[in-house]
Amino acid sequence: MPIPISVADLPPIVWERVRGSLRDLDAHRPLPADAVKALRDQLRVLHTYHSNAIEGNSLTLKETRLVLEEGITIGGKSLRDHLEATNNARAFEWVWDLAKPRLRVDHALIQQLHEMITRGILESAGRYRTEQVWIGGARHIPPQPAKIVPLLDAAFAEIPAIQEPVLRSIYLHHRIAYVHPFLDGNGRVARLAANLALLSARYPPIVLRVSDRLRYYKYLQAADDGDLLPFASFVLRALDESLTSFLAAVEPERALVPLRVLARRSRYSQEYLSLRARQGVLAAVKIEGDWYSSRKALSDYLEKLGRNR
Repeated sequence: MPIPISVADLPPIVWERVRGSLRDLDAHRPLPADAVKALRDQLRVLHTYHSNAIEGNSLTLKETRLVLEEGITIGGKSLRDHLEATNNARAFEWVWDLAKPRLRVDHALIQQLHEMITRGILESAGRYRTEQVWIGGARHIPPQPAKIVPLLDAAFAEIPAIQEPVLRSIYLHHRIAYVHPFLDGNGRVARLAANLALLSARYPPIVLRVSDRLRYYKYLQAADDGDLLPFASFVLRALDESLTSFLAAVEPERALVPLRVLARRSRYSQEYLSLRARQGVLAAVKIEGDWYSSRKALSDYLEKLGRNR
C-alpha cells in the first residue's frame, strides 16, 4: 500500500516552517548537553502522560511527574496506572537512545517496544495477538490475526522507500494503528515507533495531547478510509510545536512567552494571535491550555503579513 500523499500535499506554511526550523536546529548542533537533558526529561513526562491518558490512564500530569521523578505511589490509583507510567517512560528513554540514521523498523523492534510498554500488565507482552479484536467506537475492524505478519511485512518493506522522514513516521504510525497487532497497547507502540522514526532523522519527538484525542481518532479513521492527509497535517502541527520548543531552548530570541504578553507588543489582540496559532500561521506551542510563542515568531509572522499585503 504505497503512501497516498507527498510533501506537496502538506499545509505549505507549516511544512516550510518545519523544514526551516530543522535547518535552524541543525545549525546549533551539537546542542548544549544541559538543554538536551532538560528537553528530554520534559518530553519523557509529557509523552508518558498524554500517550497514556489518550488510552484512559487516570494519572494526572502532576501525578505522572511525581511517579516518574520522585518514585511516589499515588493513593487511590491502580497498580496498572503506575505500571503504564513507568513502562511508557522507560520505553521513551529506550527509543531516544536507540535512534540513529537509517534505522530499520521490523517485527523484533515493535515487539520489544510492546514488551516494555505492557510488562507486568499483559501476559502476552511482546507477542502478536492470536484472536480477533474490535476497537470500541471505531468503524475500523482490525485484520484477522493471520494477516498481521503479512501486512506488517509489507509496511516494513515500503517504509524505506519513503524519502521524507516525516512521511515515514506518519505512515508507520498509521500502519501500526491500522493493523493493531497486539491485544492492547497498540496506540502507545504506534506513537513511540513514530517518534523513533523522527528521532532517527534528527527531528525531535512529538507529543499528541489528550485534549486532542477526539481529533486524533477522527483523523486515524479518515486514514483508515484512505484519506491520510488530515492525520498527516495533525501530526505535522505537533512536530512544528516540538521544533519551536527545541529552538526556544537554544536561541534566546525564540524563548517562549505567553501570547497575552506578546500581544502587548503588537497591534493585535491575544484572541487574534491565538486564532493564528490554532491555524498554524503563527509558530506557537500550547502549554497546559495556554498558547506560547516568541518575539522572533511574532516578528516573522508580521513581516510575512506585510509582504502579502
